[in-house]
Amino acid sequence: MSDQKNIKRNLIISAVLTLILFYLGAGHGLLNLPFPEILRNNQIFLLVIRVILSLLVIFVNRALFTKGISSIIHLSPDMDSLVVLGALAAFIYSTAVSVINIIYYKNADEYIGESELYFESCALILTIVAIGKLLEEIAKGRTSDAIKDLSDMSPKTALILVGGQEREVSIEEVKVGDTFILKPGMSVPVDGIIESGTSAVNESALTGESMPVDKSPGMVVSASTINLSGYLTCRATCVGSDTAFSKIVQMVSDSSSGEAPISKRADRISAIFIVAVILLSVITFIVWKLLGFGIGFSLSRAISVLIVSCPAALSLAAPVAIMSGSSVGSRHGILYKTAQSLESTGRTQIVVVDKTGTLTTGNPKVTDIISTESDIEHRDLLLSIAYALESKSEHPVAKAICTFATKRFVPVMETTGFEAVPGKGIKADLVLSGENHTVYAGSESFIAESLLGKKATEFNNDFSAKINQLVAEGKTPTLFASDSGMLGVIAVADEIKEGSMEAIEALRREDIHVCMVTGDRLATSESVGAKLGIEEDDVISEVMPQEKSAIVQKLKETGRVAMIGDGVNDAPALTVADTGIAIGAGTDVAIDAADVVLIKDSLVAAVDSIRLSKDTLRIIHQNLFWAFAYNLVGIPLAAGCFYKAFGLLLNPTFCAAAMSISSIFVITNAMRLFSFKTTEISINESTDDEDML
Repeated sequence: MSDQKNIKRNLIISAVLTLILFYLGAGHGLLNLPFPEILRNNQIFLLVIRVILSLLVIFVNRALFTKGISSIIHLSPDMDSLVVLGALAAFIYSTAVSVINIIYYKNADEYIGESELYFESCALILTIVAIGKLLEEIAKGRTSDAIKDLSDMSPKTALILVGGQEREVSIEEVKVGDTFILKPGMSVPVDGIIESGTSAVNESALTGESMPVDKSPGMVVSASTINLSGYLTCRATCVGSDTAFSKIVQMVSDSSSGEAPISKRADRISAIFIVAVILLSVITFIVWKLLGFGIGFSLSRAISVLIVSCPAALSLAAPVAIMSGSSVGSRHGILYKTAQSLESTGRTQIVVVDKTGTLTTGNPKVTDIISTESDIEHRDLLLSIAYALESKSEHPVAKAICTFATKRFVPVMETTGFEAVPGKGIKADLVLSGENHTVYAGSESFIAESLLGKKATEFNNDFSAKINQLVAEGKTPTLFASDSGMLGVIAVADEIKEGSMEAIEALRREDIHVCMVTGDRLATSESVGAKLGIEEDDVISEVMPQEKSAIVQKLKETGRVAMIGDGVNDAPALTVADTGIAIGAGTDVAIDAADVVLIKDSLVAAVDSIRLSKDTLRIIHQNLFWAFAYNLVGIPLAAGCFYKAFGLLLNPTFCAAAMSISSIFVITNAMRLFSFKTTEISINESTDDEDML
């Protein structure tokens, strides 16, 4: 920020001195302003003042001269070198002509008044360049401010428990395994796991979502989020630079300061371009002198060529867009690990999406309850039996059924003789209507084997069609029976994640081909694909984890592939893909393997990461086109190529203005990225399971 203040201060001084120079030159006459007689009648004294003021402008902008001259000495001229050469040429020529007039002409006052001097041009060139530098610094500042704002969110102290006593320590003193306290309103100092207490936590610093998240024992809290209500006791799991928030700040910093391939190409072109401009300037001077024009006119054309050329626009075209894109991404929970990641993501042609946890929630829920009798009493009895059997299982389907039954407050039954039949189901003994019965839960084949005679016939006739329908809908049915006959069916399904449908539609609008890869069975996969509008041929099911990377490798033969996933089994495919995109709620392994990390647990953020990258690339291409087109027109005009035929000519002052406007255009064009809008999704009112069934 101090650099920006220095540039602003120097710009103000340069602008004031330049205005005075214009006033002392032709400005007072053009604007019909009063002019002191002592200056009007003493041209030599006026000349000395103009030289001194010009030297002051040069001194104020000495950093530019130091850098520009140093680059020339080291044979690596840059944009600053062109400005310095042009400004020095204007100043030295004007001073030399003035000195010669004073020495060799008796009536010096009259001759000096007729001579073409460029003191004002020298000052204006430096002032306009300072304006461009300030705008460039402001653009950089917006990114660095975003990083600073992120860093400032981190608390400086933590409240830890030592020997049962609360003790406030600096954040650097907290170690993994320490127990820390969170009181209402406190920022979370480090990543940790809640050991006791419940609360609501504002995680907007990480996810961008303003809605608080309810927390309870066993759940994770992240550094720089805010505890809103309850009293929590937590155990530190990650500290310092290892916290999720610190990694986010580092990613934003790395991607902002990194150099994308397109930026490197622009820099190489710019280096050649600068040398070519210097040579062209010399040639311009020689040609006009050979054509019989005076030294003043020829030098003016050479200076104009130096000044009008704008390698700054060329060299800024990519970096300022990359900085802006990275900063905008971080504001929306999209973290590009490198500048190259930001560039490559927008070139995606094919997106491969993992199903479970990415397109779906990864948490199965009960969708259907079919009992032998349709009344509530029999449904609740079925749920009680289901809970009694499934409560002893750790399977996700069993957990979904138990969670649902708990919400319905069904009576709890005691079981004995519990037995699990691997790959088929479970059975146990319990008391129904005062009598002992054996009850079963499991697959269709397991129940069919468990029921005998007439009971099996009833099962086939009454439930087979219903079960087939559930399977066709992508649901997982669990059948329940007793030794007296069928009890019913409870189906569960992994819900499609909010925003997944809008994300798939948005990808299609971007002309991106979507494939879904999953280890789930064919019927379930095709059902989910159909709901999301993914073509049947693009649904690849029953895929082993090690096979995902091979599928991605094969797809790369037809276009640039982005893999989106969240689990350990997605990591190899994320690495193989041209761009790996990890859902932020996923595993550390997946996040480490990815090129882009999405803080929000939403596929829509993946779409936005591609859209933002595309917008950034579009801005870069626009900037490069402008830089080349501007120079293609500006340099011939400055050199005087159209002077004899059409009388078109640009003097050094106009060239300086044009050069700075070119840089300003590139910078402001890149800053348009800050108006980026994320993809909107329709938020459905959540309905409880009891309302659905």
